Amino acid sequence: MTHRTHHPGPSRTAAILGLAFAGTLAILAAPAASAKTFVYCSEGSPENFTPALNTTGTSFDAARPVYDRLTHFTRGSTQVEPGLAESWTVSPDGKVFTFKLRKGVKFHAAGGFKPTRDFNADDVLFSFERQWKTEHPYHKVSGGKYDYFADMGLPDDLQAIEKVDANTVRFTLKRANVTMLANLAMDFASIHSAEYADFLAKQNKKEQLDQVPVGTGPFSFVTYQKDAVIRFKANKDYWGPAAEKAQFDDLVFAITPDPTARYSKLKAGECHFVIAPRPADLPEMQKDPKLQVINQPGLNIAYWAFNTQKAPFDKKEVRQAFSMAIDRAAIIKDVYLGAGQPAKNLIPPTLWSYNDKVQALPHDANQAKALLAKAGVKTPLDVDLWYMPVQRPYNPNAKRIAEMMQADLAKIGVNAKLVTYEWGEYRKRMQQGEHMTGLLGWTGDNGDPDNFFFLHGCEAARPGGQNLSKWCDKAFDERLQKARAIADTKERTRLYQEMQQIEADEVPDFKIAHSVVYEVMRKEVSGFKQSPFGSHQFNGVSLK
Repeated sequence: MTHRTHHPGPSRTAAILGLAFAGTLAILAAPAASAKTFVYCSEGSPENFTPALNTTGTSFDAARPVYDRLTHFTRGSTQVEPGLAESWTVSPDGKVFTFKLRKGVKFHAAGGFKPTRDFNADDVLFSFERQWKTEHPYHKVSGGKYDYFADMGLPDDLQAIEKVDANTVRFTLKRANVTMLANLAMDFASIHSAEYADFLAKQNKKEQLDQVPVGTGPFSFVTYQKDAVIRFKANKDYWGPAAEKAQFDDLVFAITPDPTARYSKLKAGECHFVIAPRPADLPEMQKDPKLQVINQPGLNIAYWAFNTQKAPFDKKEVRQAFSMAIDRAAIIKDVYLGAGQPAKNLIPPTLWSYNDKVQALPHDANQAKALLAKAGVKTPLDVDLWYMPVQRPYNPNAKRIAEMMQADLAKIGVNAKLVTYEWGEYRKRMQQGEHMTGLLGWTGDNGDPDNFFFLHGCEAARPGGQNLSKWCDKAFDERLQKARAIADTKERTRLYQEMQQIEADEVPDFKIAHSVVYEVMRKEVSGFKQSPFGSHQFNGVSLK
């Protein structure tokens, strides 16, 4: 789950769409009791509606109703199933993937565009070549940063993407990648309309592709009022099975960053579904007969990254000292309120290849002081400590955690200045490496350990990459690349367990917690399936 914080203002969006927002606000003002409209009180605003440009769950959730991918995850699971590709074959050497595309799939109409043809291979080529080829006419549009595509090594791994015929596409890789089918089910691999892109290019309105999205998904985009509301309508032509189609006419995202306000709206019937409830509110929510509270262990990690390219964090002893200064148990007790477990590895214990033999550094302020002295660091030492301005599924209250860390660091002679920015700006600046230390986290996207470990890979340590420690370790990276090309799960497990030990020894970050993810909906909602990836899908969901 953030590079561009590029929104057209409300007036420009209205001009693009020729739509007024009064109707939207009227829907939100009235209780969402009608079976025609489903209201999701979401926690933040999207940067835009093109997943390839983003890295946050907030933006992915906002675009997901509109798009499909070649492969999908079965709703509520990590299982890969056919999407816009109805079938595929993989060569014995694991390098060539040939996809047979679904016929008769319709694109949405939006923003003055009406499709004249069905989905075909041209749309697949457009969607991937935009990210891959710097000379592509859309590559630099909306900032041209494709972080998932880049950090997962796809620019180097791809040899060719070819249109075999109108309904067949072939991907050829330079090296085998056993995670490919799962990767293509991720949001960054969403398929856009090449015809819509041509339509906009002729009008010199390329930016509109990322602000007024056109896809083949279960809902089509209607309008977005910045920081307030997003509206979608059911796609009556959706190709998917009846159980996965939109079960109501309108889907509304009511953007509500404050968890207390989300809870109030849920109780009042102004929305049907909320994420990230305050842990302190859960007991009351669980007693309310009008609500249903669901939860599952999160496929996630909350961590505190040390920028290893900035002194004194280029020294391992300093990173160890900072880790030993923090009382992890107190954070889990005070902030997670029992809805989290202490983390010692990047991957949660629910994911295969977890290395339980790794020993976390103990909380020991005296030893931390001794390590700083050994590293030649004089105290008092001034550092910055960045914290997110929003709640995340892996971190219910980053500001509170930062304040607790600040107090712990003061005990070893470190003055931590707390810093935050607007969410999109925060991510962008951290990915550029502006921080000394900063809080963030991760929710897995595809159920494969590679999707966590790439966060410490050398490819992702570049400016703009998602390796926020900017840590590049040759022994770690060699194993990462090797594991990606091997189909043998036993051998991959061995490599990943060795990588977890390397991380524990080198301490690029301080691992805080794996959280339990709670979500709350009104009793009349049925058919929602909680995703292991922390994503939210409202197709197949109905209102009783």
